[in-house]
Amino acid sequence: MRPSHLFLAVLVAAVWGVNFTVIEIGLGHFPPLLFSALRFLAAALPAVFLVGRPKVAWKWIAAVGLVLGVAKFGLVFVGMDAGMPAGLSSLVLQIQAVFTAVIAAAVLRERPSRVQALGMLVALAGIGVAAIDEGTSGPLGAFLMVVGAAAAWGVSNVLTRRASPPDALNFMVWVSTVPVLPLLALSLLTEGPAEDLAALRALDWQGTGTILFVAWVSTVFGFGAWGWLLRRHPASTVAPFSLLVPVFGMSSAALFLGESVTPLRWCAAALLVGGVALTTLTPARGRTPEAAVRTSPQFAGRAPAPAEESVG
Repeated sequence: MRPSHLFLAVLVAAVWGVNFTVIEIGLGHFPPLLFSALRFLAAALPAVFLVGRPKVAWKWIAAVGLVLGVAKFGLVFVGMDAGMPAGLSSLVLQIQAVFTAVIAAAVLRERPSRVQALGMLVALAGIGVAAIDEGTSGPLGAFLMVVGAAAAWGVSNVLTRRASPPDALNFMVWVSTVPVLPLLALSLLTEGPAEDLAALRALDWQGTGTILFVAWVSTVFGFGAWGWLLRRHPASTVAPFSLLVPVFGMSSAALFLGESVTPLRWCAAALLVGGVALTTLTPARGRTPEAAVRTSPQFAGRAPAPAEESVG
């Protein structure tokens, strides 16, 4: 991999990690469900005119849009608004790899190898350590919401694999159109029209910046750059860079939000990242290496490319 391509891979991981800090800042301007709806609205509206018509059946776009956009992101934003730290959220969400492997084993009959099974146990141990840390220092309910978001992410990964879209960015843009109305409806029902309207009336440059970052920098640039890298390098070369996401997530939260990183949290990070690496970078029985990469963290919630090009 050329130095410029290496830099781009690290930059995408950094963007996805810093995204959690930006979300935390945005939650100071918007109710969580409204913020999530605005994120998808900003990502979808301009982009649909650039990517062309959808290239898979609408049933897959709708299914992934509801599970990933409404369930996964709704739970993440609400959990973070309820007190789940940004850095810890970026870490805990990596357990989606274990949920993906378990669901794929049940639905797609992909039996995990012994190394993968060991990786799942190690990652689950990391979640246990993180739960102990959060239970002693923050709201456990918010922690469980983010774990639930990781489970929804795992479901969306399997749905995406079944959809097998040929163009990852096209698929993700059209998926982004689905959650907007359900999230807005949930926001009106649970957060109230008065709070939503007040947030929109108070919109300033910082609030606008957070929406644009999570929509265009994290989503459009992130997916586009990752797919560009995977068209030029083997998936096994690009995939490990996604393990840097929680590193940047925890570091940026500590730097910009003043979040402390306790010894227990470092221990949880080591267990989770190590376990996810074993789970996602080792092919399951009966799978090709390319198929294994498609359930890895960088693929989570994103579309697989053609067989020779897996995309994150």
